[in-house]
Amino acid sequence: MKFSLSWLREHLDFTASCEEICARLNGIGLEVESVENPAEKLAGFRTAKILEAHRHPDADRLQLCRVAAGAGYEDLQVVCGAPNARAGLHVIFAPPGTYVPGLDITIKKGKIRGEESGGMLCSLRELGLGEESNGIAELPETAPIGEAYATYAELDDPVIEIAITPNRGDALSIRGIARDLAAAGIGHLKSWLTEAVEGDFEPAISLKIAHPSIRKTVLPDCPYAVGRVIRGVKNGPSPDWLQRRLKAVGLKPISKLVDVTNYFTFDLGRPLHVFDVAKLSGNALTVTLAAHETFTGLDGNEYVLGMHDMVIVDDAGVQSLAGIMGGQQSGVDENTTDVFVESALFDAVRIALTGRRLAIHTDARQRFERGVDPALVRTGLEAATIMIRDLCGGEPSKITEAGELPNWKRTATLRFERLETLGGINIPADDAVRSLEHLGFEVVDRKDDQATFAVPSWRNDVASGQVLAQAVTLNEDVAAKAAANVPRMEAECDLIEEVLRLYGLDAVPAVPLPQLAMVAAPAVTPLQARAALMRRICAARGMMETVGFSFVAHEDAVLFGDVPETQRLLNPIAMDLDQLRPTPLVNLARALGRNLARGLGLSGEGALFEIGPCFDFEGQHLRVAGLRGGLTAREPGQAAQEATLWDAKADLTAALTALGVPEASLSVTADAPGFYHPGRSGQVRQGPKLVLGSFGELHPRTARALGLTGTVVAFELYLDRIPQPKVKKKTPPALSALQPVRRDFAFLAGPDVEAQAVLKAVRMADRNLIQDVRLFDVFEGGSLPEGHRSLGVEVVLQPQTESLTDVGLEALSKSVEAAVLKATGATLRR
Repeated sequence: MKFSLSWLREHLDFTASCEEICARLNGIGLEVESVENPAEKLAGFRTAKILEAHRHPDADRLQLCRVAAGAGYEDLQVVCGAPNARAGLHVIFAPPGTYVPGLDITIKKGKIRGEESGGMLCSLRELGLGEESNGIAELPETAPIGEAYATYAELDDPVIEIAITPNRGDALSIRGIARDLAAAGIGHLKSWLTEAVEGDFEPAISLKIAHPSIRKTVLPDCPYAVGRVIRGVKNGPSPDWLQRRLKAVGLKPISKLVDVTNYFTFDLGRPLHVFDVAKLSGNALTVTLAAHETFTGLDGNEYVLGMHDMVIVDDAGVQSLAGIMGGQQSGVDENTTDVFVESALFDAVRIALTGRRLAIHTDARQRFERGVDPALVRTGLEAATIMIRDLCGGEPSKITEAGELPNWKRTATLRFERLETLGGINIPADDAVRSLEHLGFEVVDRKDDQATFAVPSWRNDVASGQVLAQAVTLNEDVAAKAAANVPRMEAECDLIEEVLRLYGLDAVPAVPLPQLAMVAAPAVTPLQARAALMRRICAARGMMETVGFSFVAHEDAVLFGDVPETQRLLNPIAMDLDQLRPTPLVNLARALGRNLARGLGLSGEGALFEIGPCFDFEGQHLRVAGLRGGLTAREPGQAAQEATLWDAKADLTAALTALGVPEASLSVTADAPGFYHPGRSGQVRQGPKLVLGSFGELHPRTARALGLTGTVVAFELYLDRIPQPKVKKKTPPALSALQPVRRDFAFLAGPDVEAQAVLKAVRMADRNLIQDVRLFDVFEGGSLPEGHRSLGVEVVLQPQTESLTDVGLEALSKSVEAAVLKATGATLRR
């Protein structure tokens, strides 16, 4: 919100300096963002008069002017190239040393074509105050000589910009700011009254408020609207005083009629709108809700309106986006002779939602969505009528109105002791009451410990009755008790805020909030922490992360299993992205193919991974997926190699280990999904049912369909299936003082025996003594029976209390042999 000090004086009688006003604004919560004084840019410029003007002897387009510019510059020569420079003309003079903002230069004394020039005669454009001109600025003959131009042109008028919080709609008016400053001890607030204009005739245009549904004839979002016709007006440029005020707050003057509405938007915070009667159809303007139609605003842009947008229509359609912007079709221009002036109340939420959806930011929207003074609906129209009649002439009609002015009167009670318990300052009761009265609150009832006030119409934020929704988890009894008292408590807090604000926000002591816990709550969820950990693990294993769309081509998705038809997109962002992906491997395979086609596989193995969502018949899941293809880099003594399924298994195992999944609890089964090679893949399970991931070579059929050559291996980790680790009390690890013992066993296993089963049986033989079991050799052929193989198993024994003896080792060996024989049928090779 911007305002100039001269405009502020229309409502506030004060002697304070600009610095004092800014300091007080900051103290009462109207934070000053900037202060700009146009006179500072015009320092040095002064009024002057050309005494004589002669043609330059060496230049046809230059003149030698003898200029009088006051003390110190009574008679000097200036070389000027302006065609309108002539004797007797009053001008703007820039002496040497003056900075010219329009040209970004500093004037210096010198010679031009051999003739001395002691300064510069300026145009308004060169001062940064006007548009392009054909010569120097011409001042009236009554202009004094030697006066500072900023003072002469009344430009020594600082403009202050303040930040407005969403609850302070009243501070979006200059009168509201003046009221706050007066209550804070800066000056005296002037009274403001406007006379009622008696209309001489019935208006040709009436106002209506109607819901588009035939069952409803009212519109809650616009409870009240008034308007009148003013005929016989003469539009044109606004007078200088009005243009200066609008320019000071950043508005571009347009015409008298438009500038009047803009004036009262800033002066009183009362947005208005004028329609050209000749451009309206029918004899009524109706406030209603839009249908699906287009509307061209005064900004020249076309907007598509929805059924929740409030508009003002005539028989031809939408003429104004209510409370936000007028329409181009019914806008006033220089030919306008009859106008209809509208003033109404619009719902703040409705205006905010429409403005946000259409991305329209106007001064009217800014005020309506923060709440306007309902008492100014009619008086604002009367004030605008008087100014239009004074500036444009014309004859006003009687007022037409629709709806009823809502009952805005309400009260709020302040308990004086709450000023200290809530605000932290002991303010005397009389001072608190006096502060509120200065803001326009009237005392309705006064007691020793409290006072009840009538809230003024312009403070719609105080005791508004709109409170925050309660938490759904709140106890019913507590919720009912709170609901009965919240409106009264919030109204009281509003009054406390006003008293503290006028006392000085900088005087309120700073009190730290109570510390809820010694340890801060975690910033991420366990699932987010797991995803971050997986990124580090995969990157450490030489893989590069990719981020792909959750949408893929349907033809690619079906290569990785059945996909639900319900997850087919009817309106995809691209024609080849019409299916929710069943696995991130779809994106990784396509990315790997593009990289291999560009030579990545010739210089090093392509290894990619992604952590992201995938979709199946059960819904959405989070997976870690990795893919390796191409050849490894060549090294001395080792040729380039393709990735194997063991690389994929190692990737998956490393991820599970990092997540704290015990390796002893895992088993591998050969029932991987169908897009894996059936004999070179597997699924990792924890227990018989819980599948944690899969790994292996891609099926040749799948690889060929994706354009991949060579061996491509992959793994998937079903991240949201990993059980959360149980919270256990940390104890120091039990480290044995005895040295571990290693023993090797070779088992003769039949064709149906899995190595995983043998390892599990060995581990279960003695869970206390056996620390680790590892497969180190697989041998087939030779003297072994056909179809059989020898599995070499290393067993690590860790005694805890006493060293192992030969007798103990022999007993353990028999236990291992018996456990394997019972579980798998494999026998110990002799």
